[in-house]
Amino acid sequence: MSETSLPLSAIHEVRDTCLCLATQRAARRLARRFDKLFAPLGLTNGQFSLMMALSGQWKPRLGELADFLAMDHATMTAAVRTLDRRGLVTLSPDETDARVRRPALTPEGRSLLVQALPLWREEHGRLAAELPEGVAARLALQLRDI
Repeated sequence: MSETSLPLSAIHEVRDTCLCLATQRAARRLARRFDKLFAPLGLTNGQFSLMMALSGQWKPRLGELADFLAMDHATMTAAVRTLDRRGLVTLSPDETDARVRRPALTPEGRSLLVQALPLWREEHGRLAAELPEGVAARLALQLRDI
């Protein structure tokens, strides 16, 4: 069996132009940064985002929440169950279809978000300050379109 190798130019082409690779690398770096920020609260950045999505008036089904956060349904279920075990989220049957579950924040979950949000704002401000002016806001809008 012979080994086939790619030319270095092809490797550089993917490294330098692949939107998927670039966003994955950036997402991992940002995730580590915000995981470290939220660690004293016992949260991950993903849990923070999930809980923020539940903090308003919207009462989504698990599938709707998964779609909103661009997660697969199995991962969403596992994430919500983790927060449920910690008493931060409850899972209740849907009023019209008992097979469907709707997650909701508990008072403890809301209290934790009240602590986490100022940390997020401060860190997000530091992140924006590290980039050229206006880039963070433009980038967030552009990524939303993908």
